[in-house]
Parts: sequence; structure tokens; C-alpha cells
Amino acid sequence: MSTSSHPATRRQVLARTGALGAGIAFTGALSELFAGTAAAQPLGHTGYGPLVPDPDGLLDLPKGFHYRVLSREGDELRSGEGKVPSNHDGMSAFPGRGSGRHGHTHLVRNHENRADARVPVPTIEGLTYDPGGKGGCTALELDSRNHVLSERVAIAGTAVNCAGGPTPWHTWLTCEETEDRAGTNGYTKDHGFIFEVDPVDPHRTGAVPLTAMGRFQHEAIAVDPRRGVVYETEDAFERPFGLFYRFLPEKPLGGRGSLRAGGRLQAMRVPGVPDLSSIQETGATFDRIEWVDVPDPLADGTPIRFQDFGRGGITHAQKLEGCYWGGSCVYFVSSFAHSDEGSAADHYGQIWRYDPERRRLTLVIVFGPDTDVQLPGESPDNICLAPSGGLMVCEDGNGAQHVFGVTRRGEVYAMARGAQNLGTEEEPEWGEFAGVTFSPDGDTMYVNCYTPGTTFAVTGPWRR
Repeated sequence: MSTSSHPATRRQVLARTGALGAGIAFTGALSELFAGTAAAQPLGHTGYGPLVPDPDGLLDLPKGFHYRVLSREGDELRSGEGKVPSNHDGMSAFPGRGSGRHGHTHLVRNHENRADARVPVPTIEGLTYDPGGKGGCTALELDSRNHVLSERVAIAGTAVNCAGGPTPWHTWLTCEETEDRAGTNGYTKDHGFIFEVDPVDPHRTGAVPLTAMGRFQHEAIAVDPRRGVVYETEDAFERPFGLFYRFLPEKPLGGRGSLRAGGRLQAMRVPGVPDLSSIQETGATFDRIEWVDVPDPLADGTPIRFQDFGRGGITHAQKLEGCYWGGSCVYFVSSFAHSDEGSAADHYGQIWRYDPERRRLTLVIVFGPDTDVQLPGESPDNICLAPSGGLMVCEDGNGAQHVFGVTRRGEVYAMARGAQNLGTEEEPEWGEFAGVTFSPDGDTMYVNCYTPGTTFAVTGPWRR
């Protein structure tokens, strides 16, 4: 086992966001993220201009862009099953009837509800895992003009559904970001699992925990479309921090329901690197990455990150969140690391790339703080590839909240800004953004405001 590091370029400020006084600094070739992906096209080298204040006070966008509110927390679900639940989080879009610009879109939306949620996900027969759980997912069907045709419960009785990810067979894997056991917080069953959700007919998948994929504080997943391996991030709140996992299914790429057949859960070990935050130079590369079997995936006695992984230990990282597949690699995000909370070093965000063919891990982007320009909060959180050939990044920090775009040239621009929606004039609060995703034809960006829960559809000259 050996590690090697490419010569690192000098860290520099590559972008600013004008009047916002915010920016992201990093080094390295951003184009690495998009090689071989659908987003790798010669578009999106600059932003779309300054944000225009919204007269309705909901969402500021660049000139030429428009939004539609698809649903809001507390409104009645179109299905009549109850009210739209709270805490809109991770989300994905799937193709429906029709094709191209005439096709329908299915959205599956997480609700990160804890035991004290304002509006719980309604319990539905056949779709409820634990009647004591307040979280779950809702599913929306939209026509080609983003009119809501239906809105219904997709899974209920789960807890703290944070993020997840789509499968190659067009289902959604929703992740519970908790390790609460039966008997706590009113729960009647153990939590901390992944569940599969069919966006078209949720009763096809029901409410079955995929126990072999581990019981821990799940954040997000990404599926290798060629091998069927599922990669998973863990957003643990206290030391020891979370791990980066892979799940080797018994029936890889077997389609809807195939993950119930089980498989093997492993955690990533970077030899000689117990904490990813200690790596600070973009371009740092580690070869011969090891994958170690998890001793007890159900964490019956000890949480996985505390378990004994034998000689060499295991590699941890604070705030592991976003995870997605691009080209031939999986990318995952560490939103921040604070040394005063136990991390080896400080940063305001890292994006890592793992190449399974070469067993190689590379630090692609580092966000602050040892730069002249920083984001006002901590970033990134939810991210997705954009049809313009760049990234969309949901900010999760203090003050006004934004969706930032990062172009392939490393330019950072503000794509959306949320309005103050909580607190007082003296002490304003803003709801963070989450669940950013694009329609299958790339013409619409869907994004959630976490609190109060609101789902937006944003259209405009994306391919300009």
C-alpha cells in the first residue's frame, strides 16, 4: 500500500460574486469533475448576471429567469392524504411520460423530520415503516410546463430523511440521518437505514429497510452505473466522525427491489490518513485505496464508526454529505472541518473523487478558509451537475442563503438567493437551500428551501 501526491498548484482566488461580497477559492482543474459526463459541453463559462430582487420576496434570480412555487409546507397534498410535510431536503428528478421538452417529470422529495416536526409525513397503509417516525418522502408529477399533476406520500414512518440519491433504474434511495433505536423519541423500530422509493408507484417498493447497507447516520449515495456498487456518505455529528462506504450488492444492477437481496458493506481506508481534513492541497492523490469489511453493519452493539477495523484503523472525515456519480468516478463532499471540534485541520469544504478502476482517491477542490475570499457561511452542502457544464451548490451557513454556480473555469456566481423568511427584522433568519436537481431535459432547476419547506421550479436561459 502506497500513497503518492501530484505537485500541487499554488492556491489562489479564482472567483468573486460581485455585490454579494462572497466567493469560493480553490485550486486544481475544475474540468476534471466533468470529463466524460453529460455536462461536459462548452457552455456555462460565466454566470448569468446579477440577481434581481423578487417583488414577492421569495427567490431572487438573474434577469431572464423565472420561478414557480410547486408546493409549500402546510398546504394540502393533491392526494388528499394530509398536509405537505416540513423540512424539505434531498430531491431528485426522474423522466415520466413523453420525451424531451414535452415529457413529464417525477420529483421525489425528502422530509428531514425529527420527532418534533411541525408537519409530519402522513402515515399511509403499505408505505409506513414505523408509525412513530415523522419523516419520509413525497412524490410529485409535473407536466412539461411544471404544473403539478399529482402530489402524494411516497414513504412514511422513517426519520430524519436527509439526502439520498437516484439509481440507474430510476428509483430513489432515501437516507435516514440518525441512529436512534426503538424506544427513543417515540420510535417503535430501529432507525438509521436506507429505503428504496419508486417515484411513479411507491407501493411497488413499500417501506422496507435495506439493512445490509448499514445502520448509521446516512447522508447521500451514488451508484456506479457499470458495476452496481453503491457508495454511501456518513454525516456523523461527533468524533469519531463519519466514514465513506461502498456496498457490494448480491444482485448488482438488478433493478427495483434487487438491493433487498443483501450484499457486503465496506468502509474506505486511506493508508496513512486517519482524517481526510489533514489533506489541504488540491491535486493530492492516493493510490491503492483499501476497502475493509464492516464488522457489524447493523451496529447492534456499537456504532460502525466506533468499531474495530483491525490494524491500520479506518479513515474518518467531518461532515461527509453530497455524493454523486460523474463519468467513471464517484465524487463526495466534506462540507467543512473544524479543528476545535476534533478534526485534524480546518477547511470550508472539500470535493473528493474516487476512481474505482485505479483505486485512486484525489482531492479535486478545497474551499477556504486560508484564502482572501470566503463564503459567508459553510459550503458546499447539496451539489449537482448542471446542464451548463458546471456545478450547482446549495449553501448551508449563516445569513442570506444562496444557490451558487461553479463554472468549469472555476468562476463562482450567485444563481439564487432566498428571502428572509424567519425571525425578526433585528435578528433575521433564512432557510437553507437543499435538494438541487435538474429535469431530465435540463430546462428546469428544482430546488428546495428547507424552512419553511418550499419547492421551486426555476426556468430560463440555462444554455446561454
